[in-house]
Amino acid sequence: MSDRSNLPIPRLSLWLTHAGMLAEQVLRAFWPVFSILMVVVAALMLGLQDQFRVEFVWGVGTVALIALIVATVLGFRRFHIPSRTDALVRLDETLPGRPIQALIDDQAIGAADVDSVALWQAHKARMAQRAAQAEAVKPDLRLASRDPYALRYAALLALVVAALFGSFWRIGSVAEMTPGSAVAGQGPTWEGWVEPPRYTGLPTLYLADQSGPDLSIPQGSRITLRFYGEVGAHSLTETTSATGTETATNPEQDFVTDRSGQLRIDGPAGRDWAVVVIADMPPQIGVADAAEAEAGGQMKLPFAASDDYGVVSGSARIELDLASVERRYGLTADPEPRETIEVELPMPITGDRADFTEDLIEDFSEHPWAHLPVKITLMVQDAADQQSATEPYLTALPARRFFDPLAAAVIEQRRDLLWSRGNATRIAQMLRAVSHRPEDLFRSDTAYLRLRVVLRRLEAFEAYGLKRAQQDEIAQALWDLAVLIEDGTLADALERMRRAQERLTEAMQNGASDEEIAELMQELREATQDYMQQLQRLAQENGGDENQQGQNGESLQMTQDDLQRMMDRIQELMEQGRMAEAQQALEEFQQMMENMRVTQGQGQNGQSEGQQAMEGLAETLREQQGLSDQAFRDLQEQFNPGAQAGESQGNEGRSGGQGRGQSHEGQGGQGQGSDQSGEGQQGQGSLADRQQALRDELKRQEQGLPGTGTPEGDDARDALGRAGRAMDDAEEALRSDDLAEAIDRQSEAMEALREGMRSLGEAMAQNQQNQPGQGTQEGDMQAENRDPLGRNPGSAGSISTEENLLQGEDVYRRARELLDEIRRRTGDPDRPTIELEYLKRLLERF
Repeated sequence: MSDRSNLPIPRLSLWLTHAGMLAEQVLRAFWPVFSILMVVVAALMLGLQDQFRVEFVWGVGTVALIALIVATVLGFRRFHIPSRTDALVRLDETLPGRPIQALIDDQAIGAADVDSVALWQAHKARMAQRAAQAEAVKPDLRLASRDPYALRYAALLALVVAALFGSFWRIGSVAEMTPGSAVAGQGPTWEGWVEPPRYTGLPTLYLADQSGPDLSIPQGSRITLRFYGEVGAHSLTETTSATGTETATNPEQDFVTDRSGQLRIDGPAGRDWAVVVIADMPPQIGVADAAEAEAGGQMKLPFAASDDYGVVSGSARIELDLASVERRYGLTADPEPRETIEVELPMPITGDRADFTEDLIEDFSEHPWAHLPVKITLMVQDAADQQSATEPYLTALPARRFFDPLAAAVIEQRRDLLWSRGNATRIAQMLRAVSHRPEDLFRSDTAYLRLRVVLRRLEAFEAYGLKRAQQDEIAQALWDLAVLIEDGTLADALERMRRAQERLTEAMQNGASDEEIAELMQELREATQDYMQQLQRLAQENGGDENQQGQNGESLQMTQDDLQRMMDRIQELMEQGRMAEAQQALEEFQQMMENMRVTQGQGQNGQSEGQQAMEGLAETLREQQGLSDQAFRDLQEQFNPGAQAGESQGNEGRSGGQGRGQSHEGQGGQGQGSDQSGEGQQGQGSLADRQQALRDELKRQEQGLPGTGTPEGDDARDALGRAGRAMDDAEEALRSDDLAEAIDRQSEAMEALREGMRSLGEAMAQNQQNQPGQGTQEGDMQAENRDPLGRNPGSAGSISTEENLLQGEDVYRRARELLDEIRRRTGDPDRPTIELEYLKRLLERF
């Protein structure tokens, strides 16, 4: 064999490979030794030996020493030093053709043949070139097969934690546990810690590591010292605590720093610090802007708060400024005593509370002090229980304004009643005078009847002495009456205008006489004029002028002129007998009125993506309702042919707002009476096609649905998915001539659509609440006379119906009204405790 010392191999590669193999052997043989050492050192650096009795510490130490000796012996038995030959073999295994082995080998046959020798030398030269390119082999340091539970990593983690949070000097405390002369030989020692208050978020300081002469710590920090060794070898002198101990030799010292001073440890390895206490400043709060009433009547009071370590909580106290009240009319009497209003200030849910600005939003519209001078005092508290308060902020308590003169008068009488029960007789006289000639004053019979009921109850209560509960009952009734008068006018005018439009449409379709058309046209003119006046009044209420711009830039006044010209044109076409053109013009008129509703609700800002999606879903729901109504009439016709014709007149206008069951897209749904004779299958096929088109439209709406990533948005998408599947089932049932099954599936689709719209409304409300400054249009919902759930007023004096529940473009404002209703109920102490807790959880969530 050839001489291995003359091999053309890079020495660095061979040396690194050999070192790597040595590291492999050391790690594989002694990893238990290293792990035991790391655990023991980590425990000593963390001071665990100080937490247990001496006997236990020495027992654990003995066990650790035995384990260390056993691991070391076993390691030496497994360990062997790799030779240079082993390194060559490892290096040769990574090279193609094993060139190192070829260089070591000698020629076995053909040594006497010149050609064979020349070939062998050429082969060795080629192998020498390959060997010269050898690179160091990386060692295999994996121990997973030997340490399947990764105990070495657990020991390493303990050592890292000890290095970060412990101290190497704590290992010396083990010597103090040695009995007899060992303690004396080791000598006395000490250790100490500074623990800042937890709310500061600052780390604990180990005194032995504080090398500077000054020590800056927060106020209220706790200093703990321990003296080891002979009693009296160390003494403490400090002037930072409340007691200010001059000299103390107790083995254990514990005190709280209240002021700056001196901290000195006398004795072996003694230290001296000038302690500088960082005072915890009290929190600060102030009114950031003027209090104002939002469109819905809620008070909005911006405030700014700050603290060095963060504000914990805050509150607002509202008191009546009696000296500033204008004492006239019902306010001349002495007011009844009322409790001061106490409300919690909103705190940031996320982010830093050291310096922030928030808005206090509360609805005091129904409080007796609404619009009266009040004093608002804001208070905040930090984690150290320090409190600060602002100077009383003087303002008129912002609340809802009533622009209708009759509603404003009712609210004034309600205020006087709550001011003092002695005003009951005067209030009864005022209400009786108001209701004496109701013809030109009340727009709604319901409002007049309610006023008379309230008047009779007030007079009956006043005759026997008005109690506090009766006072509250009458006040609530007067509030409901004022809201009905204020908000009911626009809804009544809108309903009159829609009814006039529907009657005029029916008259044109049924060939009415010129006199009937003229009468209906005049009714439409009067209803439209009333509706426009209500829109202008609400525009003024929301802070706009009378010439509020519409979607295309036109003002309300110009739009009213356009409407008058369109109605003149419609009447002229009908008088000329051009009914088709008149019908088209009437549809344009209806479209303009819908745009006017959007203009009043949106102003110059247009509609948001969520509102457009909500309108699209509402239109889909109406069309689905129309299809369901048409399928029901077709089912009736199957079992009772000819009977539907007598009922069709009463059902007109209820199928998605189009009448006669026709769709919004065309005339494919005119499956009435005579259309069913011999053409039933064709009508049902048309219904199936319309159902399919409606399903395709829902798919398109799902793609642009807002609220992605929020729980409410995901719920809306799930609900619309169920609606789509129900529509698919309804389409299959229609094509199979199973009208009963189709109606059931259509009902499921409508219910899922409503649920999806409710979830989308919640998503929009959540998004609006997280964007300050976006809630300036909340009064529009009240202008449309809807309760917080978006229901329209019922008939015959009923509160509301479930018609159009959470539909239309005002979903966000309805959701905000619902939130205000929750806040109002939260402030009612007479409600059950379980209900109040549930309402508070809702407020915390939203």
